[in-house]
Amino acid sequence: MARRSTISKSDRVSISITRSATRKRKLVYIAQANKLHHYRHGRSAIVYIGTTEKGASRIAKSAANKAHEFLTEHGLKTLRLFVVTYTPIQGVKTWRKLERALILTFRCLYGDPPVGNTQGTKFRWDDEKDYFKVSSFEKTIEFYRDPITD
Repeated sequence: MARRSTISKSDRVSISITRSATRKRKLVYIAQANKLHHYRHGRSAIVYIGTTEKGASRIAKSAANKAHEFLTEHGLKTLRLFVVTYTPIQGVKTWRKLERALILTFRCLYGDPPVGNTQGTKFRWDDEKDYFKVSSFEKTIEFYRDPITD
C-alpha cells in the first residue's frame, strides 16, 4: 500500500488583496517585514518600495518573488505589501514620481534605499516635489517604519 500524506492547515493569511489594490492599474506599494532591518542611519521594517502599471496581479507576483528573497533571512517570517494611493495628474506618470520620491525620502532618512530596491543609490531629486507635499513622503515612510505584529 502507498504511503499516505498528511495535511497541515494554517490559520495565518498567505495573501490578501483589498479593494484599493484593484481600483487602479498604476500602483505604488511598500513591502514591510515583521522585524527591523539595519540601515546606515537607523532601522526600519520597510524592505522594498515598488511600482506597477499592471495592477494587483503584479503586486502578487512581486510578493511571491520578494518573499523568496527576504524570508530566507533569519527571523523574518512575514512580509506584507501595502498600496500607497495618490491622486493622478493628467500627463504625468504620477505613480513613477511617487515611487521615486518615496525611495529618495527613505534614503535621506535611513542612509540607503530599502534593501530590496536595486535602484535608488544614485537617484537625485527632480520635479517630484512639484507634485506632492514633501511632508507626505516622510509621513508615509514613518507610517510603515515599525515592524508587523501578529
